[in-house]
Amino acid sequence: MKKLLPLMLMLLSIGMSAQEFSGKAYYQSKTTVDMDWGGREMTEEMKKMIAERMRRYLEKTYILTFNGQESIYKEEEVLETDANGGSRWMGMMMGSFTPGDQYKNLETGQLVQEQEFYGKQFLIEDEIANLEWEETKESKMIGQYLAIKVTAVKKIDENDWSMARRRGDRNRDAKADDETAKDSTATASADDDPMSQIEIPKEVIVTAWYTPMIPVKHGPGEYGGLPGLILELNVYRTTILCSKIVMNPEDTIEIKAPSKGKKVTREEYQTIVAEKMEEMREMWGRGRGGRRGGFRG
Repeated sequence: MKKLLPLMLMLLSIGMSAQEFSGKAYYQSKTTVDMDWGGREMTEEMKKMIAERMRRYLEKTYILTFNGQESIYKEEEVLETDANGGSRWMGMMMGSFTPGDQYKNLETGQLVQEQEFYGKQFLIEDEIANLEWEETKESKMIGQYLAIKVTAVKKIDENDWSMARRRGDRNRDAKADDETAKDSTATASADDDPMSQIEIPKEVIVTAWYTPMIPVKHGPGEYGGLPGLILELNVYRTTILCSKIVMNPEDTIEIKAPSKGKKVTREEYQTIVAEKMEEMREMWGRGRGGRRGGFRG
C-alpha cells in the first residue's frame, strides 16, 4: 500500500489538473511576540494586559480565493468595536507592518499588495518571489488532505520591520540565527534610543506543508510556487494553518487586483519605510520636541 500511495497521488493530481480549479481556503494566522522587551520595569500583570490588547492584531483569519492562475489573500473583515485611543494607535503601528490584500497572477508573475503605512495608503507592485523549496520525506494529514513538508531560506530586506526582533534574541532556527548573530542590520548602541535595541535577521527558514491533492501553485500571502496548495506555513514567529477549503463553489468567484493607494515598487516602498524609521530615530533623539506619527510635510 505504501508503494501504491505515490502512484495514486500522481494519478489523482494529473486527473484534477485537467480541470479548471477555483476555491476558497480559510487560514488562521497567529504571531507570537516577546513580552520581555519591557525588562524588569514591566510587571507580569502589565505584560498580560498588553498581550491581551495585541491579540486581535496577532491572531487573524484570512481567506485565499483562487483559480488556476490567480489568487487574492484577504483578511476576514471583523467589526471594529474598540474605541480606545491607545488601541487605535497600536492598530496603526501594527498595521504598518502587516500586509494588506495580496494579489498574485501566476501567468504574468505579478504580485500587487495594498499596504497602509502610518496612515498613508500604498499599492505595491512587485514580482512573485520564487523560493528554492527543498522537499523532505515528511508528510502528514491536514484535515482530509495529505500534506508534504518543504523548507526554504528566505532573504530578508534590511527595511522589513515586520521581521524585527529584540537584539540578541535567539531565532527558533539555528541556521538562520547563526547568520544573524554574526551580521545584523542594526548596529547602533542600545543606549542611543529604543530602536537601537531592534535587529532584523538577514534570513529566516520558511517551512510549508502543501497538498498535491489540490494541484494549484497558490498559498497564503506572497507564498506559493509548489505543486499543490499550501495548507500550513511557518515563517519566523508566524504560523498560518488552513482550517477550511471550499472547492469549486456554486457562486462565481471573482478575483480582482487591489487598486487603492499610491503606486510604488517594492524598492520605492522600502525606501519610504527606511526614511520613516530614520525620522522616528531622530524623534527619539530630540526627546519631547519630536513629533509622533504621520509623514513629514
